[in-house]
Amino acid sequence: MLDSFSSGLLNRTQFRCFVVCLAAIFAGAAAVAQNAVTVPVVAVQFKAIGNGFEMDGVVQPVKQSTVSAQASGRLVTLAVKAGDKVRAGQLLATIDDSETQTGVQRSQAQAAQAQAELRNAQASFDRTRDLLRQGFVSSAAMDTADAQLKSALAARDQAAAGQRQAGLSQGFTRVTAPFDGWVQQTQIEVGDLAAPGKPLLTLYAPLPLRAVVQIPVTRASLVTNSSTVEVQVPMADGSQQWIQPTQTSHVPSADPVSQTIEWRLELPAQAAKTLLPGQQVRVRVAAGQRQRLVIPAQAVLRRGELTAVYVVGKQGFVLKAVRLGEDHGSQGFEVLAGLLATDKVAMDPVKAGLSGAQPAVTTPAAQ
Repeated sequence: MLDSFSSGLLNRTQFRCFVVCLAAIFAGAAAVAQNAVTVPVVAVQFKAIGNGFEMDGVVQPVKQSTVSAQASGRLVTLAVKAGDKVRAGQLLATIDDSETQTGVQRSQAQAAQAQAELRNAQASFDRTRDLLRQGFVSSAAMDTADAQLKSALAARDQAAAGQRQAGLSQGFTRVTAPFDGWVQQTQIEVGDLAAPGKPLLTLYAPLPLRAVVQIPVTRASLVTNSSTVEVQVPMADGSQQWIQPTQTSHVPSADPVSQTIEWRLELPAQAAKTLLPGQQVRVRVAAGQRQRLVIPAQAVLRRGELTAVYVVGKQGFVLKAVRLGEDHGSQGFEVLAGLLATDKVAMDPVKAGLSGAQPAVTTPAAQ
């Protein structure tokens, strides 16, 4: 009987312990549920996004010239250097003219000889004509005198042409500026051997300027049909401003290696004053709009090579890898793959990854 009483007392004690433990478990669960992390979510949406792109362009002078040698010889003087301002007709360099000077003297001597022979032929022609009138010579002698005169005239003209040619060759030893501008670079030094066609220096006119951009062939149609093409240029106060070119043109052929088409954007004179040849600028093209699936930038989680978002599932959040397209700024990232238009993504992917995180009330996507 004592054993039965002890057994009943033990069972009641175990039962009370069980009840207390169960109450503690429910209380802890309630506390966990009360302190569960809630994460705001947003619905993935299709938005009208500008159908355009941005690329880097390079500033080029519209008027640029590579001055080359037109005579052979050693470079004697180089009167300018990179960065110098020059005027049209200004002497830039001189080439040794010893050979051309000899040619000038030779041509002068030949011209003098031809002139003397012409005077002799003219005098002979005049005497023969007088003798023919008096009957002292035959018509054959007159024909000979006439042929000699015509030959002397031709020799004089030939010598005069040679003299002009020698003068031109002599002038080629003095290299002058073809227009007003700046020296961009020099490609030869004093003492180097100059030859016809060998570049000596490069000149450019400071205005007008243009932006040159290489457009991929796959995007060429967007530029052709574009309603807006703009170039970002720096202003005098240090700010950046988007301006429209005064004229656009392109080379009617594609580069076989890079598969790009060169577009040339003429810049307004006022904007070009703050630019330099070779400077890099941004060019953007806008060609209408199209519907694209986008998500806010703060919803994107990047871990190494992984790009993912937390999507609302049946029990909390599910991590999904996505492939993103272009960044459209405040409108978000374009989603190329990994999401559906019916999905909802967490706005704070760090909190969404915590154990027990739950979605809050859905908020509309940022417009």
